[in-house]
Amino acid sequence: RSVYDGEEHSRFMEKLEARIRNHDREIEKMCNFHYQGFVDSITELLKVRGEAQKLKNQVTDTNRKLQNEGKELIIAMEELKQCRLQQRNISATVDKLTLCLPVLEMYSKLREQMKSKRHYPALKTLEHLEHTYLPRVSHYRFCKVMVDNIPKLREEIKEVSMSDLKDFLESIRKHSDKIGETAMKQAQQQRNLDNIVSQHPRISGGKKSKKEACASSDLEVKNTSPMSEQDSGILDVEDEDEDEEVPGAQDLVDFSPVYRCLHIYSVLGARETFENYYRKQRRKQARLVLQPPSNMHETLDGYRKYFNQIVGFFVVEDHILHTTQGLVNRAYIDELWEMALSKTIAALRTHSSYCSDPSLVLDLKNLIVLFADTLQGYGFPVNQLFDMLLEIRDQYSETLLKKWSGVFRNILDSDNYSPIPVTNEEIYKKIIGQFPFQDAELEKQPFPKKFPFSEFVPKVYNQIKEFIYACLKFSEDLHLSSTEVDDMIRKSTNLLLTRTLSNSLQNVIKRKNVGLTELVQIIINTTHLEKSCKFLEEFITNITNVLPETVHTTKLYGTTTFKDARHAAEEEIYTNLNQKIDQFVQLADYDWMAMEPGSKASDYLVDLIGFLRSTFAVFTHLPAGLAKLCLLLQGKVAQTACMSACKHLSTSLMQLLLEAEVRQLTLGALQQFNLDVEECERKMQS
Repeated sequence: RSVYDGEEHSRFMEKLEARIRNHDREIEKMCNFHYQGFVDSITELLKVRGEAQKLKNQVTDTNRKLQNEGKELIIAMEELKQCRLQQRNISATVDKLTLCLPVLEMYSKLREQMKSKRHYPALKTLEHLEHTYLPRVSHYRFCKVMVDNIPKLREEIKEVSMSDLKDFLESIRKHSDKIGETAMKQAQQQRNLDNIVSQHPRISGGKKSKKEACASSDLEVKNTSPMSEQDSGILDVEDEDEDEEVPGAQDLVDFSPVYRCLHIYSVLGARETFENYYRKQRRKQARLVLQPPSNMHETLDGYRKYFNQIVGFFVVEDHILHTTQGLVNRAYIDELWEMALSKTIAALRTHSSYCSDPSLVLDLKNLIVLFADTLQGYGFPVNQLFDMLLEIRDQYSETLLKKWSGVFRNILDSDNYSPIPVTNEEIYKKIIGQFPFQDAELEKQPFPKKFPFSEFVPKVYNQIKEFIYACLKFSEDLHLSSTEVDDMIRKSTNLLLTRTLSNSLQNVIKRKNVGLTELVQIIINTTHLEKSCKFLEEFITNITNVLPETVHTTKLYGTTTFKDARHAAEEEIYTNLNQKIDQFVQLADYDWMAMEPGSKASDYLVDLIGFLRSTFAVFTHLPAGLAKLCLLLQGKVAQTACMSACKHLSTSLMQLLLEAEVRQLTLGALQQFNLDVEECERKMQS
C-alpha cells in the first residue's frame, strides 16, 4: 500500500524482478549439483517398476486362486450368518411370546367367563389382566386395543349383572306368594310344635332340636359365596305332604344374583349406586305388593294371597339384611315395615268391613294371627296388627249378632208354642241334657208327659252357648288375659240377650196373628230362660276360668231381657183382650127408647162373657209339673188380665151411656142395660 501510495511502483517492480533472477540462478545451481543422483533414482525406480509388476501379477493370481477356493466358504458363512440371525430372532420371539401368551390366555379366559355369564370371576380376571399382565407388554399394539376395551368390558359386566339382578327382582316379585306361603306354613308348623311341646315337653324335645338343627344347616347352605354360578332366582319346589317337613322359605330362593351384583358393583366402586337402585326397586315392589285386589274381601283366598305376598317380600328383605353387609339396613327395613303395616291395616279395615259372614271373619282373624306370628318370628313388631284384631273383634261380634238374629228368628218362627211331649226316658234325658231343668214332680210322672216349655227354650239356650263358643274362638291366640277374654264374652253375650234375642222376642210378641195361647207359652218359656241365666254364668266361668266375684267382671243381663219379654207378653195379652172386648162392645145395639126391658142379657154380652170364660180357661189348663209357676200365672197374669178386662168392659159400657148420640133414654132401656151389668157381675164372680 505504501508502494501504491508513494508512486514507487516501477521501482518496486525492478527490485522484484532482480530478486527473482537471483533465486532462479540459485535453483539452477542446486539442480546441477543433484542431477546425477536424480538420474540414478529414476533408473532404480524403473527397475522397481518391473519387479512391482511381477509382484502384482503374482498377487492377482494368488487372489484369483484364493477367491476361487473361498467362494464355498463365503456361501457357508453367509448361511451361518442367516442362521444366527434367525436364531436370535426366534429367541427374541419366544421371549416376547412368553410375555404375551399369558395376556392372551387371560383375555380368552375373560371372554369365556363373559360368555358363560360368570360375571364376578370375569371381573376378577379383568382386574388381573389390567394390573398384572398388560403392563408387561404395554408397547404392543394389540395390548393397546385390550386396554381400550377394558372400560367397555367393565360396563358390559355391569349391564349384564344388572340385567341378572332385574331378572331376580322380577322373579322374586312373581314368586313372593309362594315364598310367603311357605314361610306361613313353617310358622304354622312351629306353632303346632310349640303346642305339642307345651303339652308333652319330654316327647317333643328331640323333634324340636332336630328341626332347629335342620333350619340352621339350611341357612348355612344358602349363605353361599357370590362365586356361585346359578342365576335362577327361585328354585322349583313341589308341594309336600302335610306329614313332611315344610322347607324354609329361604330355601326356595337363590340369592346369588344379588350377591354377585353387589360384589361386582363394590369392586367397580359403584356400590352406592347399586344400593340405591336395589332399594328403589324394592320400594316400588313393596307398593305393588301392598295394593290389595278390589275383590279381596270376597273369599279367604284373596286375603291369604295378599298376606303371602307381604310375608314373601319381607322374608327376602330379612335374609338380605342378615347375609349382606349394608345392602339394606335396619332403618330401611323398619321404614318399609311401617309403610307396610299402615297400608295393610288400612286395607284390612276397609275390606273386612264388607264381610258379613262370621265364619269368614273368624278365618280372617286366624289368618291375620298367623300372618303376625310369621313376621314376628322374623323380628318385625306386630302389636298394631293385634290392636286392629280387637277392632275386627267388634265387627265379628256384630256379624255374629246378625247371624244369631236370623237363627233366633227361625227358631221362634218354627216353634209350635206348645209344651214338649216326652214319650220315653231317652227323649227326656236328651232334653234335660240340652237345657238345665229340674222338677221332682215331673220326674215322678209316668210317660208320656210334657215339659212346661216349648222347643224354642232348649234351642235358644243351646244357641246362646254356641254364640259364647263363637266369641271364645275369636279370642284365641290374641294374647289376651283370661279376664279380658271373659269380659269380651260377657259383653257380647249381653248384646245378644239385650238386643238380638230381645228384639226377636218382641217381634214375635207384637205379631198380629199371635194368639193368647202362644203369649202364655212365651211367658212360661221366658221364665225358664230367665232361671237358666245362672247356668250361663257358670258356663262362661268354666271356659274362661274367671270367677264371677272377680273385680270388674261384667254381669249377664239375661234376667232383665227375659223379664222385659215376659212383661211385653203380658201387656200384649191385656191389649188383645181389650181389643176383643171393644169388638164385642161395637156389636151392642141398645134401643134407648124401649118401653120394656128384655127377659135376658143382650146377645153381644153373652158372647163376650163366653169368650172371656174360654180365654181364662187357658190359664187353668196349664201343664202339670210346674205347680208354682201355674199358680203364679193364675194369681198374677190371669187375675191381672181379668181385672184389666173388667175395668175396660166397665169403661166401655159407661162410654155407651155417655155417647153424644144418646140424647134421651127410657126406663126400659136402663133396666135392660142394668140387666147386662148384673150378668157381667154374676159371671165374673163365678
